[in-house]
Amino acid sequence: MDTYFQGRSIIITGGARGIGRAMARRFLSMGAQVVVGDSDEAALDRVHAEFGDSLGQVRCDVTHESDCARLVEFARMRTGRHVDAFIANAGVPFAGPLQDAKPSDIERVIAVNVTGSLLSARAAIGSLAHGVDPVMLFMGSLQSVTGRAERSVYTASKHAIAGLVKALALELGPLGIRVNAIAPTVLDTPFLHEAYQQAGLSVEAGLQAAAGALPLGRIPTVDDVADAALFLASAAARSITGQIMLVDEIGRAHV
Repeated sequence: MDTYFQGRSIIITGGARGIGRAMARRFLSMGAQVVVGDSDEAALDRVHAEFGDSLGQVRCDVTHESDCARLVEFARMRTGRHVDAFIANAGVPFAGPLQDAKPSDIERVIAVNVTGSLLSARAAIGSLAHGVDPVMLFMGSLQSVTGRAERSVYTASKHAIAGLVKALALELGPLGIRVNAIAPTVLDTPFLHEAYQQAGLSVEAGLQAAAGALPLGRIPTVDDVADAALFLASAAARSITGQIMLVDEIGRAHV
């Protein structure tokens, strides 16, 4: 794996903060050419300050087809090669009872988490088909494989990712493209903080409860998820497709 990623072209949506930024850092450290797309311009400014010109970046709203196409074309022009790995990481949270969810809340979650994943993946397929050992990864969640009260909107969107991965693995296999998803448990990220705040919960108390519910007594980090992405995008996973990889501990409860 030491030289496998050298020069490979990798796109990460939602790549300017949290898990996306951790993945960008990890792949850059392995010698990959990385381009991130994100709709948060302030976050893009921060990753530019951190990585400089070593990281390509594009403002990209994955709910817009034209933005997704522009992201892929920018990566092709910047790296001088087709996309080798595409990571659909962009997503938004929602916490609270379904009866309290406004139609606009539901529409936003489905638009970004489901439609955005479909549109961005669709934009990347043509280039991936010409890539080297091409890989498509999606960001799922523990809620891709289970359910939890007051997470129905978010759970619906992440179950959709699980189904998408299984279908696309069959659809894109003949093109040589592997398709998998990473499904993390609770992580200490801005994404989780936003979900706690939406639910009217204390972030600190929520994190303490989550850590206490896990056997190792600690919450996995964004770097743990980045390592899982590195594995699934590597030659070591060359026979793995259509799978949901859990980054999780079997705990008493998930908060």
